[in-house]
Amino acid sequence: MLEQKAGRLFLVTAPSGAGKSSLVAALLKADPTVHLSISHTTRQPRPGEVDGREYHFVTIETFEKMQAESAFLEWAYVHGNYYGTSKAWIQEQLSLGHDVLLEIDWQGALQVKKLYPDVLGIFILPPSVDALRARLNKRGTDSDEVIARRLAGAGAEMVHAGKFDYVIINDDFERATADLISVVRASRLTFKSQAIRESETFERLGIPLQE
Repeated sequence: MLEQKAGRLFLVTAPSGAGKSSLVAALLKADPTVHLSISHTTRQPRPGEVDGREYHFVTIETFEKMQAESAFLEWAYVHGNYYGTSKAWIQEQLSLGHDVLLEIDWQGALQVKKLYPDVLGIFILPPSVDALRARLNKRGTDSDEVIARRLAGAGAEMVHAGKFDYVIINDDFERATADLISVVRASRLTFKSQAIRESETFERLGIPLQE
């Protein structure tokens, strides 16, 4: 088990089209102290995506080499492509006291939870399957075949929402954004988090760090 440092690890999971990336972008704008983990993937970049910003785009051969070298904290095969999170980068950021957010599928999230029991998981849900279908069509980046595959997999993904600490229904973007920001801020106010971040204050006040 890896030791949880001063930094907090957040996992945000959702079926494709639920608005996860837009909500995360809004959170990062509102709270720049949260550091976004950039995953490695073998899928092709979508229009407007930049290598090193949305993802580290790599070949299957490169991904498999990294996988063999145990370079990933977690990895998964989703919708025909590999996705993985750099183990070294996550450990470095947490050791520096930085809060880190992972946009991740439910399989990867459960892998991370085994290593970081204190991780906070957030699942984003669409208000309905019809709304999910409309968002995927509006995005205009996937073929009808890919959209059908994503919709078919959405149900299998959403049944795992109960394994997460918080669930946000993205039926109103502004409200969902506020909910996500509130979850992150409130998590920093738990006794354990405050005892780490404000250890000097606790010491001055004579508050024991452990009962």
